[in-house]
Amino acid sequence: MGTLPPVRVLVFHGYLLEGTGSNVYNARLAEALVRLGHEVHLLSQDRHADQQPFVDAVADWEEGTLRVRRVRPQHASGRGSATVYRPDIGALLPVYVADRYEGIEARSFLRCSDEELERYLEANIAAVRELRDLVRPQLALANHLVMGPVILARALAGRVPYAVKIHGSALEYTVKPAPERFLPYAREGLAPARCVLVGSRHTAASLWEALGDAGLIARTRLGPPGVDVARFAPQPPARAADGVRALQAALESGGAAERPAESAFAREAGAAARALARVDPGADQLVAFVGKLIVSKGADLLLAAWPLVLERVPRATLVVVGFGGFRDGLEWLCAALAAGDLAGASELARAGRALEGGDRRPLAYLLAFLDSLGVAERERYIAAARALAQQVVFTGRLEHEELAQLLPACRALAVPSTFPESFGMVAVEAAACGVLPVSAAHSGLAEVSEVLAAALPEPAAGWLSFPLGDGAVVALAERLAAWLTSGPELRERTRAGLVSATRRHWSWEGVARGVIAAARGELQALRSP
Repeated sequence: MGTLPPVRVLVFHGYLLEGTGSNVYNARLAEALVRLGHEVHLLSQDRHADQQPFVDAVADWEEGTLRVRRVRPQHASGRGSATVYRPDIGALLPVYVADRYEGIEARSFLRCSDEELERYLEANIAAVRELRDLVRPQLALANHLVMGPVILARALAGRVPYAVKIHGSALEYTVKPAPERFLPYAREGLAPARCVLVGSRHTAASLWEALGDAGLIARTRLGPPGVDVARFAPQPPARAADGVRALQAALESGGAAERPAESAFAREAGAAARALARVDPGADQLVAFVGKLIVSKGADLLLAAWPLVLERVPRATLVVVGFGGFRDGLEWLCAALAAGDLAGASELARAGRALEGGDRRPLAYLLAFLDSLGVAERERYIAAARALAQQVVFTGRLEHEELAQLLPACRALAVPSTFPESFGMVAVEAAACGVLPVSAAHSGLAEVSEVLAAALPEPAAGWLSFPLGDGAVVALAERLAAWLTSGPELRERTRAGLVSATRRHWSWEGVARGVIAAARGELQALRSP
């Protein structure tokens, strides 16, 4: 796509700029657009946008009047600029998965009334309409199937061409469960879009089926996230270990600026530091889980697999990074397994989603594994599980840039999600560090594994993914243990292949250029799913 002249780009996100996948996507996209010389106007609900290094100004509506506050001095020519605006949406923020946010009530779209949804829409439409006339954007991007696209459709009124980036949560957690309410919003928002970007073939197929609009296929293109290959990079073992210790020291001294305690993204830096103090990156074989601690991310499968890994790799240590409503359930499961209480673990598996406030659907794959253990297998499993208290650590939330200090010290990353994922962002970031990502073989995760596998030697290529099903726990454990016990020559060839493939296929500058092409409707410049 070459070098593009600077343009003014309006981006509607509506959530935060760190934490979950779509938040990181929008922060890194904006940062890349700025590096490429563009002028970015980003709408978000982040109250701490001024802490992002690419942000030059922040703006709020105070009693209906837009107030802009510069937080960085004017930059030299050649670099673009970014202003982040926070529309005044009142006390309620509709979200896809129930959560807590600082200073505002976050409630799932499914639980919002029609009147509440309309108030949310009108507040954002008014903000975008004002910016349309004030900054005169040349191109725009809406994030999420609802409500970003319909906000731009109504506010821009055909005056500014825009693209839509589909993230999986809105489609899977909101539109598909309640199509009678949310399909009209989705269709209205997508109808004027020049292009619809998806992270994977799986998401494209799911979107086309849900929308039931054959004409949408011709406007859909692949637009996965990118990875900061300068930040996420392999390190020699000694330097990687130093990175973990530096992260631990920074956390002990308070770490990055803390969020207020009521935020969903709050953490206890001291607790994270104490967790990292329990690992020895020079001697332990570290495996990480990075993701939201909710049932659909499948961390229960990984915890159940860990005793099987420890049977073959006694110094394997699992580092669980993340936050969410299922953390208590995961810690309960870990404690039950460590105590040899398989009956208690089965009780948790039967309770399932009820433990994070959902219905009582069981954790079927976990339950199938526990039920499958014979007498001799149970005895060996219980003996190995005693080490879980020492060999599993929960860090809580880490900032995105802090992951770049932890991942290079890991041997593997597990992505055992049981729910469709539009893209395997954390798997790509691990691969950029030379860390083998072992992912569930479905949706966008499988597509990332497919790309990486083409660059890896056998048998490592076959360890990248595992099938979901009643044998998922055993399959995950087998792949992790095989990789952790592999020889140095295979490990080096695999690491080199992972790094090379990531740098070749994913970069944020490439993502940013793709977004510009999508908003312009230059479909021939983008890959079809």
